[in-house]
Amino acid sequence: QVRLVESGGGLVQPGGSLRLSCAASGFTFTLYSMKWYRQAPGKERELVAAIGTTVASTIYADSVRGRFTISRDNAKNTVFLQMNSLKPEDTAVYYCNVRRAPIDYWGRGTQVTVSS
Repeated sequence: QVRLVESGGGLVQPGGSLRLSCAASGFTFTLYSMKWYRQAPGKERELVAAIGTTVASTIYADSVRGRFTISRDNAKNTVFLQMNSLKPEDTAVYYCNVRRAPIDYWGRGTQVTVSS
């Protein structure tokens, strides 16, 4: 079955960096786009970044463009989210997602807290 396991979250000061990882299994990783979403307390889940089956195809939310970078390692079935210049408003639970139509699969999420 599809399994997505996020890691790498934590507490970081404003301006700091974190690198999130999502280990995927249970499907042919190279055939699917992968996405990172986040959900802050009291807010709806929002798309942060997505990467297609080729590393050249990426999209970012306006709020993170230029600070976050999504990448994938197809040999390790892993997708990454490098987050730099973090801001308090980046505080959220970050989720990995893959859509195998018509089903969306989610990991359990990893907490990112940006605070001094």
